[in-house]
Amino acid sequence: MLVGAKEKCIQVMIVEDDSIAVKIYEQFTHKIEGFRIVASASNGHQALQLLEVFSPDLLLLDVFLPDMRGIDLLWKIRQSHRQMDVILITAANDNETVSEAIRGGAFSYMIKPIMIDKFTSTLERYKRIRNQLNDQDTIDQDVVDQLFRPADTVLPSSNSSSRSNVLPKGIDKLTLKLIRERIRTMPEPVRVDEFAELSGMSYSTVRRYLEYMVSIEEVQIDISYGVVGRPERKYRWSQ
Repeated sequence: MLVGAKEKCIQVMIVEDDSIAVKIYEQFTHKIEGFRIVASASNGHQALQLLEVFSPDLLLLDVFLPDMRGIDLLWKIRQSHRQMDVILITAANDNETVSEAIRGGAFSYMIKPIMIDKFTSTLERYKRIRNQLNDQDTIDQDVVDQLFRPADTVLPSSNSSSRSNVLPKGIDKLTLKLIRERIRTMPEPVRVDEFAELSGMSYSTVRRYLEYMVSIEEVQIDISYGVVGRPERKYRWSQ
């Protein structure tokens, strides 16, 4: 469904067959200044039809669509909409899919379930880079290095304390220290809800900190599948 878009706003199209997920992405996006959802499609064929009518600036794309793989749609889009940027939002975490997304020029790749702070920071970074590119005719190497550096990158070090000297927004040094000490003592990998109950913290807080520790390689994720086949993420201290 198409809706009007304010001039100068970054126009966003969602390609996702889960209507609840679409509503969540819309709510998250509407809270970020400078973005506007202008269309949504529930399958790849519908997305291609919409793209014949208009070209959004950014596509939020799922991999598991009812009629085609999102990665295949990404390559189709690249053939005639090279100026369009794509962010993958999906439960697919296999090596092949992630590699294809990189080769297809995806701006970012978010694995479900998505945290609001991760979603927001990714779109904010996209807006910042987009504006930076639009404001400059030529770009030197230092700026290029910043553009290609992953968000919230912390240089690796054997000393874990040195990796947390520069912390992203929403990560508190003392809370990080507490969670770091507790995850180290866990005899087995734990789910977020299990860790939250043991530590007396909220689910959202624990997940935010554990995902940050994954990004700096202090914590690893083990994926297991339950009875119904849904992936279950468990966290453990990196040895």
